Amino acid sequence: MAAPLFPANAHRSDPYRTFMFQVVIDGQPVAGLKKMSVLKKSTEAVKWRSAGDPAHERVMPGGTSYEAVTLEQGLTHDPVFENWANLVNNIQGNAAMSLVNYRKDIVLNVLNLQGTIAMSYKLYRAWVSEYQALPDFDAATMNTVGIQTITLQHEGWERDTAVSEPTES
Repeated sequence: MAAPLFPANAHRSDPYRTFMFQVVIDGQPVAGLKKMSVLKKSTEAVKWRSAGDPAHERVMPGGTSYEAVTLEQGLTHDPVFENWANLVNNIQGNAAMSLVNYRKDIVLNVLNLQGTIAMSYKLYRAWVSEYQALPDFDAATMNTVGIQTITLQHEGWERDTAVSEPTES
């Protein structure tokens, strides 16, 4: 017998939707967030052979790296992306860089359709490696939303196990 997909909600058979999410930076949800790239880690495979067994290659885990995360936000007056990017690289030079505040722990919340937090992940020691302040502008496209982006380098992530499956009504 298979394990239940949703232990607290036996009625549920559908997985969570990818459009119901929230990213929290400095304790505040990012306004107008459109998209976030995947959370992905890769562990290098280290191949080796034992001296007495040269015909069989063995594989063991090596170093782990974490893929950068990109956030896309609709173009608004919310300065969260710009302010964070300016802590890393400022037009006023290195003296304007904030060595104390440029790294941040951020939170990704997966929400159910009722808007309740169903799962939560923490990204550790993230910093902005790329910032796109403005999109391409094209007078021929009336129905396009302006998007700004940041790319975050980070030192890993983990699921917040204190967040449990909410009971749905």
